Amino acid sequence: MSSPDTLLSGVALITGGASGIGRATSLALVSHGVRRLGILDIDMVKAEETTLELKSKFPDVEVILVHADMANEESVITGINKIVQNFGRIDYAVNNAGVGGKLGPTTEISGSDFRSTIDINLIGLWVCQREEIRHMLKQEPLENGSAVRNRGVIVNMSSMLGAVGTCAETPAAAYCASKHGIVAITKSDANYYGPENIRINAICPGFVSTPPMLHALRQSEIMKAELQKVPLRRFAKPEEIAEGVCFLASPMSGYMCGAAMLMDGGYTAQ
Repeated sequence: MSSPDTLLSGVALITGGASGIGRATSLALVSHGVRRLGILDIDMVKAEETTLELKSKFPDVEVILVHADMANEESVITGINKIVQNFGRIDYAVNNAGVGGKLGPTTEISGSDFRSTIDINLIGLWVCQREEIRHMLKQEPLENGSAVRNRGVIVNMSSMLGAVGTCAETPAAAYCASKHGIVAITKSDANYYGPENIRINAICPGFVSTPPMLHALRQSEIMKAELQKVPLRRFAKPEEIAEGVCFLASPMSGYMCGAAMLMDGGYTAQ
């Protein structure tokens, strides 16, 4: 059994928390003190696997799994309500669920493919944030021993492609549009709800060494070339991005509101 630190406390909710960055973030939230965690995901098999791993390392953690489809508004609303009904509040919300969508030049992408990516990555996230804020507005700040007291904190998963476009070799207009949109939603709602003591920020990862990305790196000369553009000459580990999420959720970032924090190994600094 691992002993958690106390950087975080209270209730955390994460969408897409079953695999990749989401799984690493679920583990990181608990390792930093969260003991009540709600995971919303469309893949219940992987969600169960993540829950078993969490409980094996932290036997006292309480995890609620909810099947939720980010493209279905009612599914999202029902899922978030279930977490609140069980835990009573949401102190940290990590809106991580998303898809890469269909890659290709704009002239070769159908309207339905474009809309599908936007529906999941952007509108789905916005619905999550709307419902999370509605619940946070009803709750008192969490007593966490810090001078900084928030009614709730939201961290949205954008991308370095929320700051720049893709290279010509990997066109992805819909994905870029969705990730730029996440930054815009983050900034807009952070401005409006900051006075209500709700902090909202986005995190913008670069290339992350998830299994699909590692496979692409082995098979694709394009991805090998992209790796050479990263000043650190490596892809991020999911755990590194997860620690960034926890930083944005914690009192350590208490004066950050409406920020889009890049974690890209220096890719966009060139």
